[in-house]
Amino acid sequence: METQASRQSFYALGHSDQELQRLSRQSQIFGHFTRQLFEEAGISPGMRILDVGCGSGGVAFLAAELVGLSGEVVGADRERAAVEWANALAHSRGMRNVKFVEGDPAEIEFGQHFDAIVGRLVLMYYPDPVDTVHKLMRHVRPGGLIVFQELDMANARSLPVAPVFEQAQKWMKRTLSATGARIEMGLELYPVFVAAGLPGPSLRLHALIGGGPQCPLYELLAEVIQSLLPVMEDMKIATAAEVEISTLAQRMRDEIVALKGIVVSSGFIGAGVVAHAALATESW
Repeated sequence: METQASRQSFYALGHSDQELQRLSRQSQIFGHFTRQLFEEAGISPGMRILDVGCGSGGVAFLAAELVGLSGEVVGADRERAAVEWANALAHSRGMRNVKFVEGDPAEIEFGQHFDAIVGRLVLMYYPDPVDTVHKLMRHVRPGGLIVFQELDMANARSLPVAPVFEQAQKWMKRTLSATGARIEMGLELYPVFVAAGLPGPSLRLHALIGGGPQCPLYELLAEVIQSLLPVMEDMKIATAAEVEISTLAQRMRDEIVALKGIVVSSGFIGAGVVAHAALATESW
């Protein structure tokens, strides 16, 4: 595994209102994958959950539904804009069992153990995921759960090969890789958990597959490209003129429909494990 000293990263997608809205739409489409992962892992009513890298709050809101009013979810994110957005959304929904705090959950203290630590598409942005998971382990009670869901971008493809879709995938992968993100973090979850001192986790893979004009992957991919576009241009990966963002989703749709083809999303790989009693600290 690379260490923090040898790998640097930054969140290329940013935290604009547009990006936070995109995260919310993404969560709606892929949320059932995360819900199944959490339910199979044992997230249940009455639990106290820490959501790592909460973003716009999609994972925290899902967890809040599962733990019910007798439980509690705390979402933590390093970006104030994301925390303010998520808290405002929680307030508008009248959700009293979820709150959001600013800070890196691997570094800050919470004053009380959690029954589970969860995260979705977050370890991929940490320079040293092994160190991050090891630090997070102190927040979970003995016998608590550690559950993460990460991407395998190599899973995304089209059949027959659709050039516009494939080019958009290449732009996304190149940009994220160039900014230090681990675009196959899902495949790294097992060794990361073990290297952090956890038992080997149970794994599962989900992906969205579809064709025809109604498939949501065209808009989803185009929205990611739109958020990445400033960084793509700065890094000379692609120009706005090459991307033609205003028509990108429609061009992908027209291409797939004309080919009578299908597209497959990045893989969502989930890993869950029960933390051994010896792994949790007793500092509180």
